[in-house]
Amino acid sequence: MSYHDNVGMSIEYPEVAECATPIAAAAESTAAPHVLQDPSKIPAMDMTLPEAMTMAMQNSPVIRSLAAVVPSSEAGQTIYNPGVTASSNQGVEAALSNFDAQYSNSLIWSTQDEPNNVRIVDPTQLLFTVPVNESTNAAWSSQLQKRTATGSTFALRHVVNYANSNRPQQRFSSSFAGWLEAEWRQPLLAGAGLQYNRIVGSSQVPGQYNGVLIARINEDVALADYEQSIIQLAADVEEAYWNLWTSYRLLEANIKGRESALKTYQYQNVRLEVGAGRQDEEAQAQSQYYQFEASVQNQLGGPTGLYAREQRLRYLLGMSAADGKLLRPTSDPMDMQVTFDWNSALSQALDRRVEVRRQRYQVKRREFELYAARLGKRPTLDLIGQYRWRGFGDHLLGDYDDSPFDGFYSTIADGNYQEWSAGFEFAMPVGLRLASTAVANANLQLQRERAILAETELAISHNLADDARSVELAFQLMETNYNRYQADLRQVEVLLRRYLDGTDNINFLLQAQRSVVQSEVAFYESLGNYNLAIRDLHVEKGSLLAYNQIQLAEGAWANGASRDAYEKGLFLTPRKDPSEITRTPVVTRQGFDPSAVQNTGAAVNTIAPPQSIEMLESTPSDAPPVGNTHSVIEVEKVPVEIGSNVPPSIKFD
Repeated sequence: MSYHDNVGMSIEYPEVAECATPIAAAAESTAAPHVLQDPSKIPAMDMTLPEAMTMAMQNSPVIRSLAAVVPSSEAGQTIYNPGVTASSNQGVEAALSNFDAQYSNSLIWSTQDEPNNVRIVDPTQLLFTVPVNESTNAAWSSQLQKRTATGSTFALRHVVNYANSNRPQQRFSSSFAGWLEAEWRQPLLAGAGLQYNRIVGSSQVPGQYNGVLIARINEDVALADYEQSIIQLAADVEEAYWNLWTSYRLLEANIKGRESALKTYQYQNVRLEVGAGRQDEEAQAQSQYYQFEASVQNQLGGPTGLYAREQRLRYLLGMSAADGKLLRPTSDPMDMQVTFDWNSALSQALDRRVEVRRQRYQVKRREFELYAARLGKRPTLDLIGQYRWRGFGDHLLGDYDDSPFDGFYSTIADGNYQEWSAGFEFAMPVGLRLASTAVANANLQLQRERAILAETELAISHNLADDARSVELAFQLMETNYNRYQADLRQVEVLLRRYLDGTDNINFLLQAQRSVVQSEVAFYESLGNYNLAIRDLHVEKGSLLAYNQIQLAEGAWANGASRDAYEKGLFLTPRKDPSEITRTPVVTRQGFDPSAVQNTGAAVNTIAPPQSIEMLESTPSDAPPVGNTHSVIEVEKVPVEIGSNVPPSIKFD
């Protein structure tokens, strides 16, 4: 009971080797979080959106998300996942090992001490004795076997048996006997063919394949999953960045509302003290002040406040939750109208989306499986051949006398004793029920994956249409909220003058002050939503990595990898004559670079820039002009390579 209570039911910590990494250091050095501190008194760390993207990509061995859940070892996506798949039994190297030469060797000693049921009379002593077989034996077997990509099997086998016994009528009391043989087996029906063996591999079960082509698809699917996680990380970083930018603007708007409410309350309090005001009006002004004060506090420390959103961005960047500094976005949001050519965007979405590419790999896998299943629905017919050189001798090596059987290897070298065999082996399960079931299942699996591919493309087209609509709507809402904000500013100015003159009630002024804060908040939120809508459209058409100039690259090679590649390349002979080249059906077409610059074909209307542009706005033709009205230049923000002279966007300052 003492072991059960004190040891068996205890919870213990595993003793593991922990590495000192920047991520672990960031977790251990986290300071106390900010709650309601004044942001202006906290040192700021200016950061542009490209800098945030670079930091997130460099500090994400485990791909993070805005959900900020603790990652699990089973479901977490990391930079090591593609390599783990490639180095597992699902990778190409493991599949190629099915064709490696196999060498086996065995050496066994044994003795025999067996009495025989035979009566022998000893005439000298008139006794009956029982003979006993006594021997010392050794058996050595060595084999080198190789399976080829066409299904053939070659084997070189060597067997040596040694015996030293007391059996009567023996030429030698001890002898060596054995042979050296070569064997070849070539499937003619089931198991034959280059394409079939590259799909099936070493599997003996119909419908379950682990060949090189299947392993190649496994690695490509792992890369697609990794690319999808990088796309999601980039989308989350951009969302967190613009949300933080918006939080700064919302905090500023609420602070301005609080300051205006405080001035109104102070003015009303003075009027009340001199007897010119009313207590209910003073209470209303005070209530509005505290209402804005609560909004400021919520914008600072609330779940969607400045500090919470700053911490989310820190998490995505691999930084500590708090370190005494405050991240401050310095990139200006896109405030111009961005238009996308619909046909180009749709074609890119259906071709470049990682989900489509991943599903096409699944379709290709099912095509391979159906091909293998159909070839597997055949009987087994193998052509076999064997040639053997036998040897026998009193000694293993050398010639000690003129006896023809003095040396074992000398006998083999003479080649006087040779054997051969050739023939066919045929086998077939009557009915081929399992093979027929595998064909039917492979056919249904292929139809299923094709249906999912079509459904994926349909869903992407609908999502792209929704995001294209959202981009247009977000821009129009941004313009509308901006015009509303300008109108509310003029309304406050007029009502404040009338209130100070004593010709208007305070209720109208307080309502206008609330309205101007609400319209300013709505404007900045719509501006942030517009930039996120552009991001969503890039996500849907598969160009987000190119939009943010993110490139996927393989890590550094291990030591000696370049030398191995060079040595393997020595066996590759270039063929200039197409008739000399024999190829199986290709798995993929041309290479795909998700970070390549895309040409969408969008038209650009060149117009003269306006005199001053603080924000693009549009005014209906039948509405009175509000402030300065400006034309809209229709461009698409085109990502460019680093070092290029082309600006990443067209924007008027």
